[in-house]
Amino acid sequence: MSKTKTSWKTIAYFVMISFAVLTIAPIVWMILNSFKPHSEIVRNPLSPPTSLYLQNFALSWVQGHLGVYFFNSIIYSMISTVITVILAMGSGYALSKFRYRFSNVIYMFYTLGLLITVHSVIVPLFIMETKLGIANTRLGVIIPYIAFGLPFQVFLATTYVKGIPDAMQESAIIDGANYLQVFFAIILPISTPIISTMFIYTFLGNWNEFILVQTLTSEIAIRSLPVGINSFAGGMSRDYGLQFSALVIGTVPMIIFYLIFRDKIAQGFAAGATKE
Repeated sequence: MSKTKTSWKTIAYFVMISFAVLTIAPIVWMILNSFKPHSEIVRNPLSPPTSLYLQNFALSWVQGHLGVYFFNSIIYSMISTVITVILAMGSGYALSKFRYRFSNVIYMFYTLGLLITVHSVIVPLFIMETKLGIANTRLGVIIPYIAFGLPFQVFLATTYVKGIPDAMQESAIIDGANYLQVFFAIILPISTPIISTMFIYTFLGNWNEFILVQTLTSEIAIRSLPVGINSFAGGMSRDYGLQFSALVIGTVPMIIFYLIFRDKIAQGFAAGATKE
């Protein structure tokens, strides 16, 4: 029995290590090539750089307008994430603690939103925004970000808040607090773990989003970093050094962001899963 258990454990470690190598190796290769000039990449794409060629980052930042794209990504990600989390927590509180006839129906419509993909509605969304006059604007990007982020965040918020004892709300109401005071003074402080998870998850998703900005915008001044990096595959496709450096600029900050907050993500999902 112990030999069988040891064999399965060995297989599990082998699978996990293989997956880690397959995941990390392309990132390491991308970072190494970002410090090499184009000619060196063409000659020896798998070799480490002979020297740190930092000019790639300066040229890609200036020629590719990555500073503008970077700023726009921060604006889109922060504003849409904050609004999404606030709306999701408010909806989760209302759907889990208020007893009214259509609460289950409203919650069902929220969860049905999980089945709607960006690609399935991108054409009517573009037509609608054009008619409303918000196409090719920052507002036209932020609103869809919020709409597509809400279904999953409402699901997380509702599941978590539902596990908070009703007695806490009832005691506060007996003491004279209204529902808004209960929400800000009791529900939000208790829900800190899931709020952290929702914020990080939504921020990462908005930062990496591509198709909405690519379709709904056409000006450099309002496009985001993923779309800007994609432009290096067009007119600048001959210089692989610029491509790799642009990818590093867009990828490494998110890797660092995830490494810093990975414990918060795990704690939030674990807390949400144990709530009943």
